[in-house]
Amino acid sequence: MTWKPRDCHAHTTMSDGELGVAELVEIVQSRGVLPSVADHISRSTRTTLSSVAAVRRYLDELDQYPVARAGEFCWHDSLWREIPPDLVRRFTHRIGSLHAVEIAQDEWLHAFTGVLPAGMTPASYMAAHVASLERFAREMPMDILAHPTLVPIELRKLPLEELWTEEYEERAADALFRAGIAFEVSSRYRPHERFVRRVAARGVRLSLGSDGHSRSQLGALDVPLALVRAAGVRDEDLYDPLVHGSRTGDTSEARRTA
Repeated sequence: MTWKPRDCHAHTTMSDGELGVAELVEIVQSRGVLPSVADHISRSTRTTLSSVAAVRRYLDELDQYPVARAGEFCWHDSLWREIPPDLVRRFTHRIGSLHAVEIAQDEWLHAFTGVLPAGMTPASYMAAHVASLERFAREMPMDILAHPTLVPIELRKLPLEELWTEEYEERAADALFRAGIAFEVSSRYRPHERFVRRVAARGVRLSLGSDGHSRSQLGALDVPLALVRAAGVRDEDLYDPLVHGSRTGDTSEARRTA
């Protein structure tokens, strides 16, 4: 069988995507990519699945399509802790996101904040970010860390190689390796090659994710696929829940359909 990449991270109209599941499947498959749906599951914004009942309806809907069934959970939001085991097992994989990091006890800074708090420097932010990443890896039973290099808007103009010191890359790689969590190479928030090489060398599995919300984004994996290949990672070693399993989900039924 010819290997195909899987888009492990994509969104539909069930959260903040522009297209329904059927359209997502059609577009992603037309690009020679295997589809997943990973809508937002959180109480942190309006355009999310924000209750256990909504998650149950979501999974019922996904059962009707040939997709891997995922969800994107916010570490800073408590809903991921409330999903009962019977629903957890219905996911093929679960994605965790640092959409906010803890900068002081019970004080969170969101990644889509325009300006850093007074007195915060890029260096002090990154110290808090990496500490939150380490806590995320210890506490949150996820299969993938989404867009690992996502930072607040003000910092996105700075080179990633400067924000992410080699020490921080090592700490992140160690945390993900110990937890068995994959590092997403994202189409939207692309990591730098040095980081990708470092986590791969540490033995962290890599996943591909478009983080697609629109027709043009869904299944568009050419850039991240080229990046992981440049880092020497074999295609067949890229994370696919239907091949490599899940820390918490049950992929047995999905193996027959997606």
